[in-house]
Amino acid sequence: MTTPRPFLSDNAAAVHPRVWEAMRAADEPDNPYDGDALSRELDARFTALFGRECAALWVASGTAANCLALGTMVAPHGAVVCHREAHIEVDEGGAPGFFLHGAKLMLAEGEGAKLTPEGIAALIDPIRDDVHQVQPHAIAITQASEYGRSYQPAELAALGAFARSRRLGLHMDGARFANAAAFLGGSAAEAARAASGSVDSLAFGFIKNGGMGAEAVVLFHPDAPPQVRYRRKRAGHLQCKGRYLAAQIIAMLDGGLWLANAAHANAAAQEVAAGCADRLLHPVEANELFVRLTAAEREALRAQGFAFYDWGAESARFVTAWNTRAEDAAALGKAIAAL
Repeated sequence: MTTPRPFLSDNAAAVHPRVWEAMRAADEPDNPYDGDALSRELDARFTALFGRECAALWVASGTAANCLALGTMVAPHGAVVCHREAHIEVDEGGAPGFFLHGAKLMLAEGEGAKLTPEGIAALIDPIRDDVHQVQPHAIAITQASEYGRSYQPAELAALGAFARSRRLGLHMDGARFANAAAFLGGSAAEAARAASGSVDSLAFGFIKNGGMGAEAVVLFHPDAPPQVRYRRKRAGHLQCKGRYLAAQIIAMLDGGLWLANAAHANAAAQEVAAGCADRLLHPVEANELFVRLTAAEREALRAQGFAFYDWGAESARFVTAWNTRAEDAAALGKAIAAL
């Protein structure tokens, strides 16, 4: 048999050993729910990381993190502006509508699955300011985007200024936030433009980056935490042994493991990209590659043991991870180049 070479998704990657060790250390008895020492430490940890006072709480999935954060900004009669390809629109099974009690998603366009103030304005400016039409309450962006594109700090600053000018909240889906931060130079604050107040909330992804089952909802506006904590309980996401989720997050933050893991995944993606030449559909700015390949070429790669998803009729998506082996990334790049 050909040795499997996994590029399906970073969701399938192994849990980092330091995360397992941290969970084992959390076996010592402590208070239940989020009253334990590790959970109480999260606010200070993320405040230090972003250089701005914030509140943070754990949840078990990115879907819950996005929806609970958006629930602090969007009323049931309102709407969230997002990209047409946004994860909350395409891959969350209607969860935003469920968590937000019927609030609408308004779909905007943008190159590389990224939003711009101009694109958002084109969508919302024709909406009449009256009760007969749904009004936007928030904007949701993804860092890195669904096509692996990273928002630059200037782009985030422009979106933040636009959101404030229209009195809209700004949420960031950061399922691959670490990969974007690594691409942009390693600063969490710059990847969210947090210090300047661009982003109101962030779903900080850990599961794709070496975690097991914990994501962080980071809130940059002080009046939201009581509301979101009630919503978390009501949604069934307040786990009684929450210290194990907090332990995962702290293990990833300690020593910058979250950033080192992402940098490894990004480097593996660049290794693959070196063999793709003009087959790339989008610049590689995180750990995803979208590559133009015929059906026969995709089958030829699978016959060599490479696992990946088809992306439409004439392309494929490859995702690298924190534990992608350098030799596998190099082999994939060479195999694509040889087609």
